[in-house]
Amino acid sequence: MIPTSDAALVRELSGSEPVVAVELRPPPAELDTGDTMEAWIDLHHVLRRFAGQGRFVFVTDNAVGKAEEENLAHLMANLPEEVSRDRVVPILTSKHSLEYCLLYAQRAAAAGIEALTVVGGDKDVGPPRCVPHAHLLRERIRRRVPALGLGGWANPHRPAEEQAGFLTAPDFHATFYLTQVVSHHTAGSVEALQRELENRGASHLRGLAGVFLYRSANPGTLERLGQYFPVPAREITAEFEAGASAEEICGRSVRALLDAGAAGVYLSNLGFRGAGRRLRRILEAASR
Repeated sequence: MIPTSDAALVRELSGSEPVVAVELRPPPAELDTGDTMEAWIDLHHVLRRFAGQGRFVFVTDNAVGKAEEENLAHLMANLPEEVSRDRVVPILTSKHSLEYCLLYAQRAAAAGIEALTVVGGDKDVGPPRCVPHAHLLRERIRRRVPALGLGGWANPHRPAEEQAGFLTAPDFHATFYLTQVVSHHTAGSVEALQRELENRGASHLRGLAGVFLYRSANPGTLERLGQYFPVPAREITAEFEAGASAEEICGRSVRALLDAGAAGVYLSNLGFRGAGRRLRRILEAASR
């Protein structure tokens, strides 16, 4: 049985309107003190803007294996009181000690965070995982902090039967999930996953599909991104060459993934300065 949760994110994912969330990255750990402070100020400005609009904001934890400043301490120390904590959904990887992860969950709940996304993290870089699979960490967190809504992970680029099996397993211990980055060129994989969940009677398990804002068709950039998730480089390049803007291409992905049955999307690589303007243009493109 899929566990239940009163978290605002879980409630809204179960509603009739699609959820459009954003993903933000804390500053890299190797920045000097001045640059780190400036980056955090930028992050807090954009987080306040999005959360104030009622959007959910996912904040990464050592994304793509690169050390980042800890998200929770800075967020809770500097977020103004008017920013509702139920809009902030930190991401926690298992690439820390077990005790750190469990304490992190307790700290998040004590700070008013309602939902936490718990994923394994890249096995090929950085420190080792404290558990072999993320569902084992979610199980431990659920026992220690039962009030938290927990999110998991799915990869639509893998067979739908396999991924639906993971999502509906009794030991998945999650009430929602995020997907690997996909696009309008691979929206059929998300549709296949949704269909398989429906076949298993689990359509109530709702997920947000990952969407990446490609700023350009620079071959070197697309090749580097391809180390972390499948990039339709040829198709993206063709769209830019045909005159489409970055926001138009991203908007096509948003529209296609929602049409494919995703309960929502989370947008990556919006940056900080100008993020609100970029999101507005993306959503305008998605609505055409």
